[in-house]
Amino acid sequence: MNSFISTKSKITGSNYKEVFKKATIIFDSIVRKSKRKPYIRSAYFLKQKIFINLFWVHLFDKSFLIRTLRLKYLTAGFELVEKSRIPPSSRDNPNNENEILHRFEGITRDKFQFYVQIKEIKRTGKKYLMSMFGKDE
Repeated sequence: MNSFISTKSKITGSNYKEVFKKATIIFDSIVRKSKRKPYIRSAYFLKQKIFINLFWVHLFDKSFLIRTLRLKYLTAGFELVEKSRIPPSSRDNPNNENEILHRFEGITRDKFQFYVQIKEIKRTGKKYLMSMFGKDE
């Protein structure tokens, strides 16, 4: 599988509070661009909207350690979704037959491998950013 090479590096910080503060600033800059549901446009999906509001819901189901590790990839993950034209590995969701899971692979500027997972609803075609995580996670 080919990897998208990001120009962004991981968010720096040694604890959840530091990383969350920086990630919130980045996330809020995207939220301010839209009056309704926040989204980013994907190059691979021909500039379709990828809604990012479910990312936070999914993230807060995790422990502080997992949240910290996942938030560190926020900038590189957003860049991957916006600019990557490399095909993801796609498969039907084993828990819900009405969804497709797309997993994009990327490498940060500081050489960490990570994945971004997008959920697509088959009936409507809407896409939601679900998660981004490192290879070692």
